[in-house]
Amino acid sequence: MNRIKIRGLIMLVVFSLMITLLSVEARAAKSIGVLLWNEEARYIECKKGILEQLKNDGYGEPAVKFTIVNAERSKAKLAELVRNFAAAKMDLIISLGTIATVAVTQEIKDVPVVFSMVYDPVETGIAKSWKSSGNNTTGSSPLIPMSRILKSLKEFAPVKRLAMLYEPGEKQSVIELRELQKIQASFQIKVIPIIVPKKEEIPNVLATTVTAADAIYIAGSTVAEANAPIIIDMANKAKVVTVTHLADLVAKGVLLGVCANPYFVGRLAGKKAVQILKGAKPASVPIETDKRPDLILNMKTAKAGKFQIPPSFMKKVTKTIE
Repeated sequence: MNRIKIRGLIMLVVFSLMITLLSVEARAAKSIGVLLWNEEARYIECKKGILEQLKNDGYGEPAVKFTIVNAERSKAKLAELVRNFAAAKMDLIISLGTIATVAVTQEIKDVPVVFSMVYDPVETGIAKSWKSSGNNTTGSSPLIPMSRILKSLKEFAPVKRLAMLYEPGEKQSVIELRELQKIQASFQIKVIPIIVPKKEEIPNVLATTVTAADAIYIAGSTVAEANAPIIIDMANKAKVVTVTHLADLVAKGVLLGVCANPYFVGRLAGKKAVQILKGAKPASVPIETDKRPDLILNMKTAKAGKFQIPPSFMKKVTKTIE
C-alpha cells in the first residue's frame, strides 16, 4: 500500500511538472514585434511603459520573445520592416507612431495590433471608433483636445494670430490643423496654416511667419521636429510664443506644451496588449487617452525670449524644464 501511495505521489509530481513545463513552453512561444517610427524621446518613453507593463503582468523576457525594430524616419525601411513582421506570423504587433501604425494596419489584417502614440486613430482610418476599432487593432493615444491647447495659450498671452506648421503628407498634422480651424473663432484666434518647407527654406519661410503671427504651433511633423532648434531660435528672437502637444519638443526648446505623458500612454497600451495575449479580441478593447496631461513650461526658452509669465498661468504649470 505504501508503495502504491508513493508511486501515486510520484506520478502526481511528474504530472504537475509536465503541466508547468507546458505552461512555460506555451508562454515562451509568444512572439511580439515592436515597431517604432523613429528614436524621438516620446517613442522611447512609450516603449519603456509598454514593456514594463507587459513584464509586470508576466509577459516579459525571457518568457516572451520581442523583436524591436526602428524605421528611422524612412518609409522605405518601414515598408520592409512591416513585410518582415507579416512574414514572421507573430502573436502580437505593437506599433508606435501614426505613420508606423498606418503602414502596419494597411498590410497586416490577421495579427492583433496594439498601437500607441497615434494622435487620432479614428480620423486616420486606423479604427472605426474609440469604443471599438472594428478590426484587428486597439491601443492608446496622446490626443490632447486643441481647445485645451488654445485655452492655455490664451492664458499665457493675448494671442490673436497662431501660425500652424504642418505637413500635408502627414495625417496627424493635418488633423490637428483641421481641429484648430474649427475652434479658432470661439477663441478669437486666427489660425494661419504654414506648410513646413525643406530644411534650407525654413529660415525664409519663418522670417515671414514670425512677423505675421503672435504664436507658432508645432504639430507632429517629421520635418518640423527635425528642425525644431532653427524654428525655436527664430521665434524667440522675434518674441513669438511656441506651443506644442509633444513633450519631447518642449524638451528641445518649445516654450509651452500641453502634453500627454508618453510613458503613461505606453502603460495604457501595455495593459491592452496583455488583454489581447490573454485572449481578448482587439475590437472588444476600447482605445484610450492619457487622462493626466501635463502643462509644461520651458524656463530656458522663457528667459531666452524674455517672455513674461503671468503668475496665474504659473500656478497651473505641472512641469518645468530648467
